[in-house]
Amino acid sequence: MDFNLPDDLREVQATIRDFMLSRVEPRAHEIEDTNSVPPELFKEAAGLGLFGLSIPEEYGGVGLGMLGRCAVYEALGQGHMGFGGVISAHASIGTSGLVRLGTEEQKGRFLPRMASGECVAGFAITEPSSGSDAANIRTRAVKKDDVYVLNGTKHYISNAPIAGLLTVIAITDPARGTKGMSAFLVEPQTTPGVRVGKIDEKMGQKGALSAEVIFEDAEIPAANLLGPEHMGYREALGILTAGRVGIAARSTGAMQRLLDLSVAHAKTREQFGQPIGEFQAVQFMLAEMEIAVQTSRVLWQKVAWMVDEGQDVRRMASVAKYHATEALSQVADKAVQVAGGMGYMKDSPVERYYRDQRLLRIYEGTSEIQKIIIAKSLLA
Repeated sequence: MDFNLPDDLREVQATIRDFMLSRVEPRAHEIEDTNSVPPELFKEAAGLGLFGLSIPEEYGGVGLGMLGRCAVYEALGQGHMGFGGVISAHASIGTSGLVRLGTEEQKGRFLPRMASGECVAGFAITEPSSGSDAANIRTRAVKKDDVYVLNGTKHYISNAPIAGLLTVIAITDPARGTKGMSAFLVEPQTTPGVRVGKIDEKMGQKGALSAEVIFEDAEIPAANLLGPEHMGYREALGILTAGRVGIAARSTGAMQRLLDLSVAHAKTREQFGQPIGEFQAVQFMLAEMEIAVQTSRVLWQKVAWMVDEGQDVRRMASVAKYHATEALSQVADKAVQVAGGMGYMKDSPVERYYRDQRLLRIYEGTSEIQKIIIAKSLLA
């Protein structure tokens, strides 16, 4: 068994890590203050292929497998998490459904613009009455001649304020329950009857914008039906499952960054005439952080490899996401403790990570939902 990433992926990962630390991190305070990512950073990201990670080369993308994408997601995790959130929401759940299920016409129409960063993508399933309970979706899509008429509201939709394309899950046959849902490709900026609400004010992850999306008699061409009719719920679960592996990788990157910051601080901060890294209490926290990084990395690498091998990863994706996001929460807490008062200050990246990481235990399936998935899989 070879636990080393292939040389080409290591080079890609190193390039993205350098970009995050040398280009994005210096703009972190600007992103925090304005709650927006400078356009030039998006342009540089597009030049590095970040918007086309999961898009096949014939459509202008990079065409990485899951192992390669997750290697990049780990590198993204070592810089500003809001910036990384925009990229990952686009490249994972925003793009994967179209790549897997789209017709050649749909792919040719959207994927090249998505790969270039011209068209940012998102995934719209969550509703005011439907979060973890995705089966309680209320948004309706009624077939009328050659269009589907959509009515309903989605909320907390990542990238919605800047999205050129959303994959929207809606009910097409209420009598069939979860077997009566379908997926649609919706262009929110140009489709009459689609309105994006005000930008959500979140605790953290500034620059990673989310908002409500309201559908009021919005007519979506039947040609924009993604995949078979009434199969949207099943496909949505598949999209979210793959996305969870990416979140585990991003969490690992964030933990690595927090560990690096903590080690550097422990070597230079002196108390009682010696570096605080000489105290066993601090050493124990650093050791626990390293254990969290290494175990999380092994898990995401294994599950990403399983995806590329075509294996069923529903249980293991939940294991990876749960472990990495819960571990990140503990690592972030320890990083603040090692930094002391400085870690509680707004100028500290540790303080920012502490706020930003909290969302990862909630979106794309809460920690509690991951445990339910794991347990039901074991009992099946």
